[in-house]
Amino acid sequence: MGSFPPRECGIATFTKDVVDSFEDAFGLRSQVIAIDEPGAEQRTYDARVLTRISQDDRASYIHAAAAANAHPAQLVNVQHEYGLFGGPDGAWFLDFLEELEKPVVVSLHTVLPEPSDSHRAIARRICERADSIVVLSKTGKKILTDVYGVDAERIHVIHHGVPDVPCLPAETAKIKFGISDRMLISTFGLISRGKGLEYAIEAMRTVVARHPEALYLILGQTHPGVRRHEGESYRQSLHEMIASYGLERNVQLVDKYLDFDELLKYLGSTDIYLTPYLNPVQIVSGTLAYAVGCGKAIVSTPYLYAKEVLAHGRGFLVDFRDADGLAKQILALLDDPWLRHATGRRAYRYGRQMTWPHVASEYGRLFGEIVPQRAEPMLVLPA
Repeated sequence: MGSFPPRECGIATFTKDVVDSFEDAFGLRSQVIAIDEPGAEQRTYDARVLTRISQDDRASYIHAAAAANAHPAQLVNVQHEYGLFGGPDGAWFLDFLEELEKPVVVSLHTVLPEPSDSHRAIARRICERADSIVVLSKTGKKILTDVYGVDAERIHVIHHGVPDVPCLPAETAKIKFGISDRMLISTFGLISRGKGLEYAIEAMRTVVARHPEALYLILGQTHPGVRRHEGESYRQSLHEMIASYGLERNVQLVDKYLDFDELLKYLGSTDIYLTPYLNPVQIVSGTLAYAVGCGKAIVSTPYLYAKEVLAHGRGFLVDFRDADGLAKQILALLDDPWLRHATGRRAYRYGRQMTWPHVASEYGRLFGEIVPQRAEPMLVLPA
């Protein structure tokens, strides 16, 4: 269960990647219960979508559970993000869990270290009902045990998946873009105010003064939820900032939802990857995971996931809202090719445990513990 393409959000991409990699690894057919946001009634899915939950239609949660119960699948895997579900703190998801009669593994993409009483109660109920809980970082497991009181034996750390690609010099990939003479810095993902992109743009003023060949690409569309509430006001403010600083040649916004191949081409061409995010308790970042998996030199703010993944010299951390600090670290990497390449190689080595084939194997091992192997083929339903 999760959002699913063509819905444009990180969980949708993640759910599809889990399904694809699991099917590739085990040769088993999967089907999906897709979660729709308001206004998505006309969306068309592929044949793997068994049924849909409409976020604001409470009855649809019961109907989806009934569909899962009637299906021959032996297990349900939920890719869970609180904002996907209706009710306070996504409480309507509990309706689905209470009606579901199948074993269920819930993969938690958000684990708040300082939850409200309501959020804590809902999270604890999810963990109590689930046969097993998956988190995407060791930090998430520690928070669940220390703050929520969940038994550590029931929590499994399975990393965010990343593409299994070779670690090639950025210079090779740049040729296809015709930017062999530029030093490419990039950030990708759906754009919103919490991404801190204004601080990265401000940092580029200092970077460009010493490295006029530097090019910063901000890759991605505005988050659909943001667009519904405030239009393109944040993106427009970034354009105005770029123009006021005279950085049109050095900072560009690519307003496009990148497909997988496009994303890998941009990441392959990247010399330095930035995540200047503003949320200190962010427990996972798919964009950061991908940059690690592609062996990039990374500069990030110290949100929880970045602190864990970039430890031991796998990247560099800069304080939140610190444009000067970002500029200083970017310049250090641009000035020292050995440091840049060594940092990327350390990230790449760490990322080998995060490749999708490895992640699929970890999910398969966990599912096999919950659903004993039988003579007939096992059918898994990533709900």
